[in-house]
Amino acid sequence: MSACLACGSDRAAPLFRQTDRLYHTTAREFAVVRCESCGLARLDPQPSPQELRQYYPESYWFEPDGGAAGRLEETYRRAVLGDHVRFVESALGRSSARGPLLDVGSGGGLFLGILRARGFRGVGLDVSPRAAAVAWRRQGVPSICALLERAPLRPGAFAAITMFHVIEHLADPRACLLAARDLLAPDGRLVVQVPNAASWQCRLLGRRWNGLDVPRHLFDYRDTDLEKLLRSCGFEVLRRKYFSWRDNPAGLASSLAPGLDPMARRVRRIPEKPALGLARDLAYFALAVAALPFAAAEAACRAGATVMMEARRV
Repeated sequence: MSACLACGSDRAAPLFRQTDRLYHTTAREFAVVRCESCGLARLDPQPSPQELRQYYPESYWFEPDGGAAGRLEETYRRAVLGDHVRFVESALGRSSARGPLLDVGSGGGLFLGILRARGFRGVGLDVSPRAAAVAWRRQGVPSICALLERAPLRPGAFAAITMFHVIEHLADPRACLLAARDLLAPDGRLVVQVPNAASWQCRLLGRRWNGLDVPRHLFDYRDTDLEKLLRSCGFEVLRRKYFSWRDNPAGLASSLAPGLDPMARRVRRIPEKPALGLARDLAYFALAVAALPFAAAEAACRAGATVMMEARRV
């Protein structure tokens, strides 16, 4: 058994075994364990980097297909990204740092495209060459294909760095966070979002909770785990947000009905006529709307399905 990322303990209790419930990239089962010392949950053993690549479909990130369903999904995604945009704008407004924003794990660049339309300069970074190309072509934002630790970027160049649903995928999140610290300008801001394993959704649904995303999520952070990790990498947490229009209601909908998830259906290439696909999208949207009151209630109690933190260098 591997040592815990947070505390170094090699003692862990098994929680459950799970396979790829959402994308069905493998039938293999993976063990999720919890550290008996600090409580951080993780996959153990973790897949090798070569094996892990097999569990990331080529179209893992969003790219509209040009059809009616794709246009509807893009409109929806633009709307629900609004609170991410406002959170980052607020962070930048309280910072004296100057420079562009770097979005790590930028995918097709939709978030950066929205910021660009609002007058903010941004650069994307993703490990997928296709994603980087789409960000350039569709959103008009420069994008680099690289790992953050090896990216050809100048230290101190960025006013802000964002990582939405990135570090739970990393075998060595500290290396990524330390690289981010070096790339931030003085008084620059880091914004990190992860699924919150201390959420009501996780406690109620257990292995069926979509936020676990076995086998792609190597660690399952609670809000307290994330704050400890950020502090250990030289950051001070300034603000937390437990609700995301994009992630919390939709995450509950995907937990309850993974077969309706639009991204999962596209990744799995499930054959469906356009009318049926649109009907399933509308059913998924209706389920997400129905999940909204619960998602809002858990967030109000600081137990939302995601946690977003703003931090600065210390």
